[in-house]
Amino acid sequence: MKIDTASQDDYLALIEIWEKSVRTTHDFLPEENIKTLKPLILEHYFDAVDLRVAKTDKEDIVGFIGVADHNIEMLFISPEYRNCGIGSLLLKNAIQFQGATKVDVNEQNPDATGFYQHLGFDVIGRSALDGQGNPFPLLHMVLGEM
Repeated sequence: MKIDTASQDDYLALIEIWEKSVRTTHDFLPEENIKTLKPLILEHYFDAVDLRVAKTDKEDIVGFIGVADHNIEMLFISPEYRNCGIGSLLLKNAIQFQGATKVDVNEQNPDATGFYQHLGFDVIGRSALDGQGNPFPLLHMVLGEM
């Protein structure tokens, strides 16, 4: 597995991974929200972050992470590659090379919260609404002393 900087040529593969991953891990998110977010991510959000991808030896993209202003804005793994260490690899790379120290996690996604806690993040706050103003509470997490 290797980490590369993403290019716009990767965006269609990334949005497919995003959608599959969201449908696997965000069962609280209504279909309408997924349909609303998908074009925003593809047309705006990917360009707004320092985007890195995890690739197999065959150059297949199996996950990605996006960081802006030290905040992990997105981390998604293809469902068939979950629990294989790719998320940890991307996160550790983001901490070391992208300056990632913060993340907001949906409270309804306890697996994600546990993942970040396992890798050294602590919950420091909570918001009742997500970044789009929807009633999906966020946990604000920061990287603790490692």
